[in-house]
Amino acid sequence: MLTGKQKRYLRSQAHHLNPIFQVGKGGVNENMINQIGEALEARELMKVSILQNCEMDKHEVAKALSKGARAELVQLIGHTVVLYKESKENKAIILPR
Repeated sequence: MLTGKQKRYLRSQAHHLNPIFQVGKGGVNENMINQIGEALEARELMKVSILQNCEMDKHEVAKALSKGARAELVQLIGHTVVLYKESKENKAIILPR
């Protein structure tokens, strides 16, 4: 689990990022979760945007993505989800203690 200080740090790091994935009408599926998991291994921190036509509640989408990709939910702001997962091979982000 991330501390409040770590989440604040990650939010500041994610601020300039653009969403890489979009969750639309189909909602969250296995293929999307696999792709997000791979992207997190490469990047550690990423944004996912939830489109207006998504039929799932945005909180459910955020929970499904973080659980499926085994990532930490850093933030859900508006229709944007910020996810973090420590990379095994491409570790670039050093979290504050």
